[in-house]
Amino acid sequence: MDQDAFFVSVEVRKNPSLTGKPVIIGSLSDRGVVASCSYEARKFGIHSAMPARMARMLCPHGIWIRGNMDEYTTASHEITEILKQEVPLIEKASIDEHYIDMTGMDKHYGTLKCAKELRLKVIK
Repeated sequence: MDQDAFFVSVEVRKNPSLTGKPVIIGSLSDRGVVASCSYEARKFGIHSAMPARMARMLCPHGIWIRGNMDEYTTASHEITEILKQEVPLIEKASIDEHYIDMTGMDKHYGTLKCAKELRLKVIK
């Protein structure tokens, strides 16, 4: 389970006025890089690990946020707890990725239905 644009999602949760805008998480310095970006920023060719200088040229109206790893870590722990309550076996791979074992769910509940419901709980 990959929480795509995770850092941006945490920032939007904190500041809903960022919804639908080209948000870029990273350092604005010439040596900085993009850590994450919203889908709206991706439309301009922005992607993670891109040099900040190039990102500024591609999307000069992008909203840059330095980011806060403490907040991202807290949100990651919140998601992990939700998953632990809903799924019998998970493995945390990184701050925004988990492996979820859905063995047997196809026979009793349906893996797609389970995944959709899990996604909604995390979003909520």
